[in-house]
Amino acid sequence: MAQTVAPPTTTPVAPAPLPLKAIAPWAVFFGILMLVLLYFVGAEQGATSVVSGEDVHEWVHDARHLLGFPCH
Repeated sequence: MAQTVAPPTTTPVAPAPLPLKAIAPWAVFFGILMLVLLYFVGAEQGATSVVSGEDVHEWVHDARHLLGFPCH
């Protein structure tokens, strides 16, 4: 005997879009965080140093080479 399959009775519902006002504060926060991290990896040594000593440089040394910043 042949069996028939009934079509689904519900239609798929698309998720509601997120409003820009909900995303904007997080985008600004993470943007500033990334700029601070980029500063510490790329420029935290020498004349522009905010933190004295070589501690920050040693912590981000491998990241400097990975991202192509000159270091030595």
